[in-house]
Amino acid sequence: MTAALGSGHRDHGFHALRLARVVAETADAATFVLDVPADLAGAFAYRAGQFCTFRVPVGGTPLLRCYSMSSAPGVDAELAVTVKRVPGGRVSNWMIDRLAAGDEVEVTLPAGVFCLTDGAEEDEAGERPLVAFAGGSGITPVFSLIKVALATTSRPVRLLYANRDAGSVIFRSALDELAAAHPDRLTVAFHHDDESGYLDETAVRAFAAGALDGDHYVCGPTPFMDLVERVLLADGVDADRFHIERFTPSDDPVASSPSGSAGAADEARAGNADREQESAGITVTIELDGRTETTAHHPGTTLLQTARQVGLSAPSSCEAGSCATCMGRLVEGAVEMFVNNALTDDEVAEGWVLTCQSVPTTPTVHVVYGFE
Repeated sequence: MTAALGSGHRDHGFHALRLARVVAETADAATFVLDVPADLAGAFAYRAGQFCTFRVPVGGTPLLRCYSMSSAPGVDAELAVTVKRVPGGRVSNWMIDRLAAGDEVEVTLPAGVFCLTDGAEEDEAGERPLVAFAGGSGITPVFSLIKVALATTSRPVRLLYANRDAGSVIFRSALDELAAAHPDRLTVAFHHDDESGYLDETAVRAFAAGALDGDHYVCGPTPFMDLVERVLLADGVDADRFHIERFTPSDDPVASSPSGSAGAADEARAGNADREQESAGITVTIELDGRTETTAHHPGTTLLQTARQVGLSAPSSCEAGSCATCMGRLVEGAVEMFVNNALTDDEVAEGWVLTCQSVPTTPTVHVVYGFE
């Protein structure tokens, strides 16, 4: 892609917000309710399924992580994210162990495209089934989507929620209350690995039966998402109606591609090999925090990896093309983005790229991090 430049951009700066309260959801998950001041209320308006990027000081080092809103716009009065401990995870454990009501956290404005269908398709989508698959903490954006769908549409909603055991289920009481309030529209199936084994193709296929024409949303651990994606696409779900939220960092951009099929991944990797041959002689210039570095491009590396190779501390979080934390502005040359689940069409047209997913395709490439 070759991008033209424009004047608009999103605010990716960090804003200090106070925690109104912290709610323990399970033994290893907590909801952080943010107090958004009136002068930022408009800026922090969000859509169900979106996320914020948090910057937290762990051991004196600022670390970035993306967390989806579990609150729902127009339904819940306050903005909230829910975090589950990751074994060995520096940020999730730090937040759950250390943060309390009254503390300040640094947060970006909401972003993300894992949202309900809107625009010209709204009328058609209004009656189409919404079928959601969530695994573990993947329930957070899905919970927001479900609440908005139930509150603002008449469409039927199904949720299959998988966890390792009953004690790991986040929002169990809230989901039971929603099901009781919408008995004719909401179906919730809980899957516990300790009782039924890991979710398999038969269970996925049975749950989606009769609703393959619906909008499907999937979020959870990578093997879980890969399974659901493989089954549903093979069974005929339209790719345009299949939405997946991936926040798993990967050194291989292609491995994180929402295409999901082995064939697509193999094809993309074959393309990578061709591009590696073509990238000899490419020069990359990167600007960040007042520094400008120019270097020869190493075949097969992304712009983010190139920035790190020259000693620049480029911002990043998911490294899967989903969060836009790494976005930079292309001022010269052209790149190919393997995955883009974060930037809007307008942003791409204005020259913004996800550096974690972008490789140069012209002899000279110049990218600038940050905003004017």
